[in-house]
Formats: sequence, structure tokens, C-alpha cells
Amino acid sequence: MAIEIEEPSFDSNAQVAKDLFAGTMGGIAQVLVGQPFDCVKVRLQSAPEGTYNGALDVIKQLIKNEGFAGFYKGTLTPLVGVGACVSVQFSVNEFMKRYYDQKLHGKPLSLVQFFNCGAVAGFANGFLTSPIEHIRIRLQTQTAGKKIFHGPIDCFKKIYQIDGLRGIYKGLGPTLVRESVGLGIYFATYEALIANDLKKHPGLTRAEIKPWKLCMYGGLSGYTLWISIYPVDVIKSKLQTDALKGAKYSSSLSVVRDVFRKQGIKGFYKGFLPTILRAAPANGATFAVFEITMRLLGGSPQ
Repeated sequence: MAIEIEEPSFDSNAQVAKDLFAGTMGGIAQVLVGQPFDCVKVRLQSAPEGTYNGALDVIKQLIKNEGFAGFYKGTLTPLVGVGACVSVQFSVNEFMKRYYDQKLHGKPLSLVQFFNCGAVAGFANGFLTSPIEHIRIRLQTQTAGKKIFHGPIDCFKKIYQIDGLRGIYKGLGPTLVRESVGLGIYFATYEALIANDLKKHPGLTRAEIKPWKLCMYGGLSGYTLWISIYPVDVIKSKLQTDALKGAKYSSSLSVVRDVFRKQGIKGFYKGFLPTILRAAPANGATFAVFEITMRLLGGSPQ
């Protein structure tokens, strides 16, 4: 399947700036919509076996012990960080699409090429995402009575004091795998849905697709993302919530062995329900805000 793209100038610094800004807006929307779901997911993934009886139990205990504000614990880090991460994701993805368009001399891109664009964007983004998610997860998993870190800066300092940059980048390996494969599928799915809509409505341009459809396509893309890479995310979360001193896990492989031995395959899908519930609203908001921001800036995604 080949897909035509609407092409802004390849060498335009203004276009890159628009991509970055629109991506940042999309990332902020993603955090505000998805943070409560993500908090529940992380607690389910990282808590010892038997701590919670499912997502509803996490929600009940969180409200009881920490109030509704508990759902937004560690929000400052992702609000700034995820905004930057999504900015990188979208700007690199758009750059790669323009690169392919120039290389192919305007011929339509295939789904494999769209996957490659997303995979490159994911790999580049992984180096930024890994430390940001590590700090966020440390803050999210703190309970009211066991507060070790007093905000993201304090968390960064304490991790660095114990294990240096290696500690800050703990979980980088699975993060790179998750981001590369996941975002390749994510962006390819979205482009396929957009192309299908344009094909069914001759004369319609991408800028004329209704916002509710952008939300729906973004939500569906979010589903494909998380269904494809969720076990890798569990491995990453286990590594990033391991003890700072006397860590239980030495590598991703040791996490795989431990989870499989204790819980079997289902252990790799712990916290999947809140994640999949989050996928539609969070990713729908991300793509819709990105595309609408680009329209307001006078540009257009390809």
C-alpha cells in the first residue's frame, strides 16, 4: 500500500519549528488526559504480587490514601518531559517523511516506509524518554507513608548519587525496543487510516479531515501501539522501579525469567486494562492537537 503525502519544504527551518511546537502541544494534551490511567498502570506493573486486586483496587486505595491529586503525582516531569518527547517523535517522523518524499521524487510512501519513519523517531526519542519515565515512575510509585523523593529534581539527584548516569538511564534497552517498534506501528497505522479516509472521499485534503476523526484514528493507533509492545513496557517498568541499592534485577532477561517463573505469560500483561483504556483518549488527543495546531500555524502534517 502506497500513500501520497502533502509536502512542505524539506529544508524549511520554519517547518521544523512548527513540527516541534505542535508536537509539544500534542504531548501536553497526552499527559493531561492520560496521566491518571498511567499512574494506575505503573502501580499495577511494579507492585509486589498481592498488593492490589486489579485496577479498581488501585483506584480505591489511591483515593483513600492520597486523594484525587494522587492520580497526578509526578505530573510535572511528564508535562515538561512528555511534551518534549512527543515533540521529538513528531518532528523526527515528519522529517523522515520529507526525506523519503525527496528520495522517491514525490512518489507515494509505502506502509513499510512509514513504519521506518516512526521507528527512527522512536529510537531517537528513546534516549530522551528513558530518564524522564524513570523519574516519573519513581515518583508515581511512592505511597503517602513512604516518601523518598521530594519532586523530580530531588529524584534525579538521588538516583545520580547512587548510580550515576547508568542509574538515570536504567531501562534504556527495553525503552529503545518499545519506542522503535511501537512508534513504527503507531505512525504507520495512523497514516494508513488517514490515507483510507482520503481515498474514500476524493477531493478531500488532510487539513479538512474533521477533528473527531483525527481523535478516532489516533485512538486506534494507540491501541495498535500498546497491543504490540506492552510486555516490553512491563519489563522496563520492573527495571525502573527496582531498588536503587541492592537491585533485584541485573538485566531485562532477569526480569523476563522472574516474571515468567512467578506469574507466567499473564505477568507480562499486568496493568494492561488501564493502559488500553488510556490509549484511545490520550493518543486521540495527541494526534488531534498536533494536527489542529499545525493547521493554526499555517502548516500541515504530510
